[in-house]
Amino acid sequence: MRLLLVEDDSELVERLGPALSGAGFALDRADNGIDGEFLGDEIDYDLVVLDLGLPGRPGLEVLANWRSRGNTVPVLILTARDAWHERVDGFRAGADDYLGKPFHIEELLERLKALVRRSEGRPGPELQAGGLVLDEERQQVRLPEGTLVSLTGTEFRLLRYFMLHPDRILSKGRLTEHVYDQDFDRDSNLIEVYVRRLRDKLGSERILTRRGQGYLFPERSG
Repeated sequence: MRLLLVEDDSELVERLGPALSGAGFALDRADNGIDGEFLGDEIDYDLVVLDLGLPGRPGLEVLANWRSRGNTVPVLILTARDAWHERVDGFRAGADDYLGKPFHIEELLERLKALVRRSEGRPGPELQAGGLVLDEERQQVRLPEGTLVSLTGTEFRLLRYFMLHPDRILSKGRLTEHVYDQDFDRDSNLIEVYVRRLRDKLGSERILTRRGQGYLFPERSG
């Protein structure tokens, strides 16, 4: 899942980066409101973490502008701990959740995961599709016969995106955008490598190739 972090506190960004990547998010960053708003409009993000006190353009204005243009990406706003009025204004502008500073990274991660589940209509941390059950906490997948298979970080992010979009043809470009961070070489053929690794672990029938179009994860395998 691809996440946009709009935050000008470089120390906070440095602390959050490894934690967000470790939780399975492909991370893009912006350190001001103008660039953040542009990225949020140009790229199909799954989530946004948006600080309100940004240089260039306040986060509240960025959020209001997104919503006015019909951008419905789930947004968690970061506010000062005692600024209750910012939280109210944020919700009025279209925020989906908030977190007061300072905060524990673990709480941010759990709030983001909950936001994803709500946006997908899922009540719990397990994602089910195609006869597989993906445990996002442990980054493992359970096969229909009950076997647990551990996944690397990239395998987990790729399989999760497939399972979130069953029976849809997904191009290599789209998969790359939602699996890798913004600094990744977008022309790489690594998607093919990791699709092959997933097939080796899960069975070749789990991910089908549509030549000239991309890949398809069937809702019903076999």
